[in-house]
Amino acid sequence: MVFKCQEDSFLKEFTSSVVSCQKSEFSASINGKTVNVDGYEIILEDTILFPEGGGQPCDYGFLNDQPVYQVTRKSDKAIHFVKEPFNVGDQVKQKIDWDRRLDHMQQHSGQHLITAVFDRDFKFYTVSWYLGEEVAYIELDTPTVTQEQMDQVENTCNELIRENVAVVVHNLDENTPEEELENFRSVRGLPADHKGAIRVVTIEGIESNMCCGTHVTSLSQLQAVKLLYSEKSKRKDKTLLYFLIGNRVVSRLSQCLKREQKLTGYLKTNPVQHPEFVEKLIQNTKLLNKNLQTVLKDLAVYEAQKLKECKEKYFILHRKEADPTFMNILIKEADRTDIFQFLSVGDEKGAGNIILYGDEKAISDLANKICELLGGKGAGKGCKYQAKVTNLANHKHAEKLIKEYFKQ
Repeated sequence: MVFKCQEDSFLKEFTSSVVSCQKSEFSASINGKTVNVDGYEIILEDTILFPEGGGQPCDYGFLNDQPVYQVTRKSDKAIHFVKEPFNVGDQVKQKIDWDRRLDHMQQHSGQHLITAVFDRDFKFYTVSWYLGEEVAYIELDTPTVTQEQMDQVENTCNELIRENVAVVVHNLDENTPEEELENFRSVRGLPADHKGAIRVVTIEGIESNMCCGTHVTSLSQLQAVKLLYSEKSKRKDKTLLYFLIGNRVVSRLSQCLKREQKLTGYLKTNPVQHPEFVEKLIQNTKLLNKNLQTVLKDLAVYEAQKLKECKEKYFILHRKEADPTFMNILIKEADRTDIFQFLSVGDEKGAGNIILYGDEKAISDLANKICELLGGKGAGKGCKYQAKVTNLANHKHAEKLIKEYFKQ
């Protein structure tokens, strides 16, 4: 069956009667979370809500005032999943989520165009495609795609958009004359021995392709094509090529401009100079980190000397600016296992790292208690225990615990 949404992809509202209503459980995205919902499967005489298929996700919308959470295809029927039932014979007004529909039409028709140009100009065959919520990609039967090839295809696609090339849908059934069917026998995905109704989407002068999805009627409705980047597929000798079409190009440009404005405010430079300025910042940061590590190493040696001279049964030290390497240098330089050492680094009110070193009995008795106080999880063996912690604000409580332990 060719649904109403396939006959007229720009139809936003449509009324049809209920054929069947059955109880069902289905998965739905509600407030950003996927949950299982007890509801109903509604089949209508016809529908403008596209059921998922051909790599295109389903439409969302309403049946009267009820949200449609999912639409699937079963044989020649479209099943609409809603929370409340309808009566068989009810006249139901369908209303589509137009922003989602337009986005899917742009991405799907754009995919056909990109696929056709790669096939025509470079003989790169598309073996699969994916329409994600933010970006889409095609999987090309080639190990690599160069930037020059991407630029050429992008320019060609946008030129065809400017030329307002028509996109036409042909619905061919078993009554179509054999000579007319032969014109479509070679379309992508259609077996040579195919019988029965077929639906072919044609970009005039470019390609014809069997497809069940919703499409624009002219390439001008795509607005623009932007090829983002390519990467190796998990499948051998295949490449994934990511792209944006239409409103997604405008949305991504808007996001980039907002980030650019923020960077301009932070860096106090012209946007053209951002890459050069950031590169200098990275180099300066690396140099500062190198100098800091040298200073921390000297500090660790200095603190180790204090530990060597310590007469107490325990030694406690926290350095918010240091890292685990600092603690390990201190331990190695002091070389004392006869004294309990409680070393910590990180945010004094947040997360960090600790090392307990030295007195094995004290470590065995105190490690889990200290970890619990500091919201951490760790492990140890013999005279050393280390952990990542989340609540160094309780450091004073851990100190008190250690002092009371050694008063015994």
